[in-house]
Amino acid sequence: MLSAFVSALRTPDLRRKILIALGLVALYRLGATVPSPGVDYGNVQACVDQLAGGDQAGIYSLINLFSGGALLQLSVFAIGIMPFITASIIVQLLTVVIPRFEELRKEGQAGQAKMTQYTRYLAVALAVLQATGIVALAARGQLLQGCSEPILADDSIFAMVVIVLVMTAGAAVVMWFGELITERGVGNGMSLLIFSGIAAALPTEGRTILESRGGLVFAIVCVVALVIITGVVFVEQGQRRIPVQYAKRMVGRRMYGGSSTYLPLKVNQAGIIPVIFASSLLYLPNLIGQLTGATSAVEPNWWQRIVNTYLIDPSNPVYISIYFALIVFFVFFYVAITFNPEERADEMKKYGGFIPGIRPGRPTAEYLSFVLNRITVPGSIYLGLIATLPNFFLSGGQTASSIFGGAAVLILVSVALDTVKQIESQLMQRNYEGFLK
Repeated sequence: MLSAFVSALRTPDLRRKILIALGLVALYRLGATVPSPGVDYGNVQACVDQLAGGDQAGIYSLINLFSGGALLQLSVFAIGIMPFITASIIVQLLTVVIPRFEELRKEGQAGQAKMTQYTRYLAVALAVLQATGIVALAARGQLLQGCSEPILADDSIFAMVVIVLVMTAGAAVVMWFGELITERGVGNGMSLLIFSGIAAALPTEGRTILESRGGLVFAIVCVVALVIITGVVFVEQGQRRIPVQYAKRMVGRRMYGGSSTYLPLKVNQAGIIPVIFASSLLYLPNLIGQLTGATSAVEPNWWQRIVNTYLIDPSNPVYISIYFALIVFFVFFYVAITFNPEERADEMKKYGGFIPGIRPGRPTAEYLSFVLNRITVPGSIYLGLIATLPNFFLSGGQTASSIFGGAAVLILVSVALDTVKQIESQLMQRNYEGFLK
């Protein structure tokens, strides 16, 4: 891996792409530390330090994790990349429901550009909603419950509208950064931004665990993290390669086809998306209760009692069970939407491809569906265990925000592997070009 980076830095074109990506990531991290206008940054910092590792901080752990800690500090990039991720997931799911989206997906590059445009519009709308909810919670003193310091220096309507606009603009800039890294940098820009946010929290989380739990617990957490990383690398690289043979065919005076290849089906075909779905659903009940004012009642109602008992503390067995079940469900749901065995079978039949021993057409689709279901079962269990594993070792909100296990490690390892593959593929392409010359 190190040799690939050294070779990439020696190549002028790749070196320029890497420097562009690093520069945009640095700008993103800078914006994550700049406070929004009208926010008392000193009080916010005091509240975050006071509630570090508490249950209330854990409620917003998913968004705070993806924003690199910018959410709880109400910075310019507090919303981060979450609106675009959510919009991408929604648009991808709507391709199954809306025929127009399905047609655009089949139109190739032009259709994909139109889908990306719709995703941007939806991301901005979601950023407005999310920023409004966060600012409303901050104005009520419910964003960081248990902190007596006022977060907003001015709680007038005009001041809050300005903060919402600034956060929305920050989310749009972050989305633009991600697209620039994808077009002119190396790898998937959105994934690299999430990677940088999680990696930036490594020293702080490590110091917090060391100071609060001691050296022995910190060493155990590091060992467990290394074991998780090893397991994630092993499973993420795991594939079921289905052999595909292409028959020979005459086109004019030339013979085409006759080659052998394979169709790779990953064990973790859904990636990190099911974890985002499950975390978002568990996050919604408490958010709705806060926005409607239910959580501020002196006598909690039945809904508040259920949320406080089962859906806030990540170490609660009921929370862990619901979280695990939701992840397993969304793995099958997302794989069924994104991978259509019938379409793959039709594409193979169209170009003269077939699986040895399987008839083209419907039998091929049934075989692909059978294989996909068999590898999705261990993949969903693996993803659920990886996501819920930290909840068994740490307590309270620290379990949800720990970057030494679970979804954070899965994101770090997946993005690192994907980036290395991107660099190696571009290096290989340039080596082939030089060899042919």
